[in-house]
Amino acid sequence: MSEQTHRERISTNSPATERVNQPGREEALVRHDAAPIEHERPEDWGWHGETGKWGRIASWIAILFIAAYLIGNHEGRVEDIWLIAVVGLMILLKVYDWFRRKNAWRSQ
Repeated sequence: MSEQTHRERISTNSPATERVNQPGREEALVRHDAAPIEHERPEDWGWHGETGKWGRIASWIAILFIAAYLIGNHEGRVEDIWLIAVVGLMILLKVYDWFRRKNAWRSQ
């Protein structure tokens, strides 16, 4: 079905709607008595920000779990270097998060 045919079908199927041009978005079909959505908040889609205290605890458990891979019967040390680098990066991210929350206007 062509785009023009599709647009004609939409406009003729529902006489109670009108086309509205939205800046930065595609045009919308809106009922005569309603206003188009101008901004959708992340909370409307299920994102509420940070994971909170339990997320921070779980990240430390993940760090310890990855560090536990250092114990084993492997002979090569390349994987040890990678594990240490990944654990170090995770710890640096934890320290950054701690300073960010400490200096935030509303820390959680």
